Amino acid sequence: MSILSISQLTAPYPATNLERDKWVLERRSARETLDPQKPHSFFVEQELSASGEILPVATIFLTNRECPWRCVMCDLWRNTLTTVVPSGAIPSQIDFALSQLPAARVLKLYNSGSFFDARAIPVEDHPAIAERANNFERLIVENHPALVDDHCLRFRDRLKCSLEIAMGLETVHSDILPKLNKRMTLEQFSSAATFLRDHDIDLRVFVLVQPPFMQPEEAVLWAQRSIDFAFDCGATAVTLIPTRGGNGAMEALAASGQFSAPRLETLEDSFSYGLGLKRGRVFADLWDAEKILSCPVCQTARISRLRRMNLSQANLSPARCQSCDAAN
Repeated sequence: MSILSISQLTAPYPATNLERDKWVLERRSARETLDPQKPHSFFVEQELSASGEILPVATIFLTNRECPWRCVMCDLWRNTLTTVVPSGAIPSQIDFALSQLPAARVLKLYNSGSFFDARAIPVEDHPAIAERANNFERLIVENHPALVDDHCLRFRDRLKCSLEIAMGLETVHSDILPKLNKRMTLEQFSSAATFLRDHDIDLRVFVLVQPPFMQPEEAVLWAQRSIDFAFDCGATAVTLIPTRGGNGAMEALAASGQFSAPRLETLEDSFSYGLGLKRGRVFADLWDAEKILSCPVCQTARISRLRRMNLSQANLSPARCQSCDAAN
């Protein structure tokens, strides 16, 4: 990350979307250099399905144009391009990844933005993408609620497999959601979710744990309310993402006391609540989990517990820690 100047650290967070776009962009560092013919990351992970079966999932992070929204907490732009990929590049990326991955039953195509953004995923590539997805039981893509429309249906109709769309709800806090610069209301999210449900497309929801502008002591409560809202919208799965820094904008907010990274306890409590509802699957996103603030003595055991809970969808007994017990 680039070193921020004093003025960048102290400048107040703007009140309008256009000013916020500029504010976010000014605090960025350089993005990674990527090959438009190759995905920037891919792997097979294990995930519990809605039917209760642990399935191998081929997850491919596609290389494509940056998302048009400038969410203040986002760092996904680091692995994006400034131009539209040429026609045929996205299918080539999928082929490249699948040729090196073991067999899987589910395909996730995440693209640091919206699958139905034509500047990110060329529409002319949809038939070739669908052809590859039809070798799997399910395809999962991500999309902004503003881009949930008939384009989703036309792509769905090309598929022989099930389609699932993941959308970022982030938080239901009425004051904080607008500040994230996502340019989405809860009504818009609910409307998009209803559209998907009415057309037999499954919904996965991303919820931020302790987003910027939220006090740490309120984080669990608002994560719980966001989980409730996601399931009310018909979500079959909710993924809890601990809000992380590292994109420049978050460091500026941290310097002004408007952001602090969540502790592992906050994620644990939010996760346990979601699992206890038994309304659908709830997952804790453990990417870079070792960097979450926690007791260094028991952190490894606690993260291992969360991984087991992801696969079992059951609340497991917490690991006892002499260091934590002594501190309490």
